[in-house]
Amino acid sequence: MSDAQAAPDHRERLHFSGIAGAGMNPLAQLMRAWGHAVQGSDRSFDQGQQADLRRRLESQGIRILPQDGTAIHAALDRVVYSAAVEPDTPELIRARELKLACVARPALLAEVVAAGNPGVAVAGTSGKSTVSGMIHWILLRAGVAHTFLGGAPLAAGAGAMGGFQAGPHGAPVVAEACESDGTLVGYHPGVGLVHNLARDHGEVADLRAQFLRFAAQSKRLLVNAGCAEATALATGHPAAVHYGGGGGLGGELALDVVAIGPERALGVLRPATTSPGEPAEILLDLPQPGAHTLDNAVAACVAARALGIPLADSARHLREFPGIFRRFEVIGTTDTGIRVVDDYAHNGEKIRAAVAAAQAGCDRLLAVFQPHGFGPARFLRPELRTLIPEILRPQDRWCYAPIFYAGGTVAKDLSSRDLCDDLPPRLRAGCADDHAGVLRWCAETAIPNDTVLLMGARDPALPRLARAIHDLL
Repeated sequence: MSDAQAAPDHRERLHFSGIAGAGMNPLAQLMRAWGHAVQGSDRSFDQGQQADLRRRLESQGIRILPQDGTAIHAALDRVVYSAAVEPDTPELIRARELKLACVARPALLAEVVAAGNPGVAVAGTSGKSTVSGMIHWILLRAGVAHTFLGGAPLAAGAGAMGGFQAGPHGAPVVAEACESDGTLVGYHPGVGLVHNLARDHGEVADLRAQFLRFAAQSKRLLVNAGCAEATALATGHPAAVHYGGGGGLGGELALDVVAIGPERALGVLRPATTSPGEPAEILLDLPQPGAHTLDNAVAACVAARALGIPLADSARHLREFPGIFRRFEVIGTTDTGIRVVDDYAHNGEKIRAAVAAAQAGCDRLLAVFQPHGFGPARFLRPELRTLIPEILRPQDRWCYAPIFYAGGTVAKDLSSRDLCDDLPPRLRAGCADDHAGVLRWCAETAIPNDTVLLMGARDPALPRLARAIHDLL
């Protein structure tokens, strides 16, 4: 452990149950970097999987033990558990028998954010991973030491492994705060950012209470003026800043959109007040297309300003932003001009944004969407029935990939064929029974200069499918 990562006054002995999880292993690494004694277990390690991750954790002094209950002992201070770990596992049963403190991963993440100076928590139903990744990139380029815990890594290996970087204890912390599991209420950030609030994981009315409490518990609150739900959260807050929106809606930091594609997005930032030497207009020139990309960049700039980075400096750093893994990630362009894009879009607003960004760069779009579970597919079905015909141009084509099944006892009472049948015949929508079927549909449908946009979440095979589509075409 370096002096820069000096430990806090109290060192804990922590066990991470489910340590190989995407949200768990960065926290375990951070706790070790901050001087705590860390051990962990994971069923995937017991099965001989993820050997590279196991070696990386062990190289940092993290002990990996079997997930059979024997790793839990009375000398532990706390057991940190993943939401993917069932409450009746031998480890959690043993921890309760020993009356050990058990803490869910999001609760520990909220503690980390609270320890930041300041802690920045990025919330919203869309764009969290990109906004937090942009803030991380700005701080990297500005040479500001910080801890980063994002939802996805920077694209093309251009940054933190797995969306993670350990900074000094007491330095700024930038973290993605997710509402999907109801834990947004546990955050008390120095800077809380609410980028948007729309239908995702639940109806807006069901999500609103979480966001209201998160906003009230944020010392400083940054809200998107372009989202009425986000703006409403700032009512009565003593230290709220409104950003984005355009057309006079931007409040302290407005955005005028110049272009959303085909390859870059351009906009102009107009701060309501400027510091000495700060320009009245700041060009945003981003290497990724889409109006939502500009919105994300404005959020990142206003958050970076709260950390002391001038707006003009943030805009300059974002000119070379590498993007985020599976967030409108361009896989490549074939010899016949067919561009293949991989995107994590999985709810209505994300699908709308990804499709609009793709359409800005092509005369014809082939959109492939894989619902990320049977429950989410049932939840999305009414919205998709009206959304898809609304956002597609007459020349565009749509294909449903099979609903992703991650295991368990979920009712498989819906299929992508049902979703396809919901769409009007004029769309000539396709439906694939498997990923091989997606490849066949793309091969039969694509013509030179098309863009193929693959959308979906959770399925680890989707990046491979995107590359297979590119290689096939």
